[in-house]
Amino acid sequence: MTTSTPAGSTELARKIDEHLGAWRPRVTGLARTIHANPELSFEEHAAATAITALLEEAGFSMERGTGGLPTAFAGTLGSGELTVAVCIEYDSLPEVGHACGHNLIAGATVGAALALAPLADELGITLKAIGTPAEEHGGGKALLLDAGAFDGVGLALMAHPGTEGYTSNPIGTSSQAVGRFRATFSGQAAHAAAMPHLGVNAADAAVLSQVAVGLLRQQTPDSQRIALFVSEAGVATNIIPDRAVVEFECRAFTLGEYETLLGRVRRCFEGAAHATGATLAIEPTEPLYEPLVQDEVLAAHWNAAMGSRGRDVSAPPPSYRGGGSTDMGNISQVIPSIHPMFGVPGADAPIHSAGFTAAAGTLEAYEVMFDAAFSLAATVAAAASDPVEKARLTAAAYAAAGV
Repeated sequence: MTTSTPAGSTELARKIDEHLGAWRPRVTGLARTIHANPELSFEEHAAATAITALLEEAGFSMERGTGGLPTAFAGTLGSGELTVAVCIEYDSLPEVGHACGHNLIAGATVGAALALAPLADELGITLKAIGTPAEEHGGGKALLLDAGAFDGVGLALMAHPGTEGYTSNPIGTSSQAVGRFRATFSGQAAHAAAMPHLGVNAADAAVLSQVAVGLLRQQTPDSQRIALFVSEAGVATNIIPDRAVVEFECRAFTLGEYETLLGRVRRCFEGAAHATGATLAIEPTEPLYEPLVQDEVLAAHWNAAMGSRGRDVSAPPPSYRGGGSTDMGNISQVIPSIHPMFGVPGADAPIHSAGFTAAAGTLEAYEVMFDAAFSLAATVAAAASDPVEKARLTAAAYAAAGV
């Protein structure tokens, strides 16, 4: 697609396009390889190796195993006062592979980093390409944030694919906080025929908790979500189960709503334990994913760039808030950030389905991936070229560090 004036100057846009074009075959190959070889959370060794090798070739100084996570990394280039973090994702889902299109996220973010690399000194930025594993399950960004990987960063960004028809405009959108837990019921085993009266059926407690949560859904707002499944509930029909495990999650758009919902769901499990005589233990299985905050100034730069590529940046409907959850929310709570969506032409299957896995590997998907890469880079260039904006973001980095 041709480029009209995006966020930032026409000359900067031309340079970004030129640098991105030089790397286009390599980035396409990277995204295709990641798509063809899906790796689960914290197991993304091949993807991390391929990405770091490409960044190193482009002049980034690489740190591997960032934050104590074997498949995390941080590449650094430049020495400007404003530190920019491009957040790279590359994990997949069980059984359906890259049904969330993280191969496209990797391509877009790596492409943006490579396009910006030759401009780091001109823009006066320190450019960080941070590999963030385990977005689907595990909260890699939350762990890296706690480990100090984002210390000193004044601007963080990435982009996420969606189905056809998504506007790329992130203004006014968010994501839900999500907490994930394991509820373990412990009972008493007994022979199911000879002496069932001596047993305490942990599986019954699991069933009752499901029923209670199902009834609770009638009294929860449309903006909140509860999901669960039974992962363990017995081994044989003639043994009353003494152990049952239910995995569950709660989601809401604010942390206050989330805490209220979690309390109500906990009482469903506690009631099931009380009714059956089982004991109950509930423990978190992942870090809390916090709601996403879209920085509207950065979002306007992104919109200008994506609009210049002919992509839809119309305003989302007033009733649309977004959905799903991302550990990018944790970053956005403390660092000015954007996490826009970009629709994949022809993708009519929902994300997290095999149909979207197929759509994420099409020529159309890779074309819009490069428009997203250009627009991420153009967003950084526009922000870094504006003295007022650059000062705001630099100050935000100091504030986050408590300076």
